[in-house]
Amino acid sequence: MHEILGWIATAIFVSSYFFTRPALLRAAQMLGATLWIVYGALIGAIPVVVANGLVFAAAAWTLFRSRQASPAGA
Repeated sequence: MHEILGWIATAIFVSSYFFTRPALLRAAQMLGATLWIVYGALIGAIPVVVANGLVFAAAAWTLFRSRQASPAGA
């Protein structure tokens, strides 16, 4: 079960590099990071949890910042 979750997280994270729309890229990064956080917690790997918490935070911040900079309705 744990291993399957890790492979799904890997597939989502790698697929994010093929997105051309920044919002979709960030959403995929956030989803992948969330799955990696769960995976890291399940296997007791604190560095995996922390590293992906940082990835999630960075993706969320850039997504939030880009939405704040975009004109309404764009």
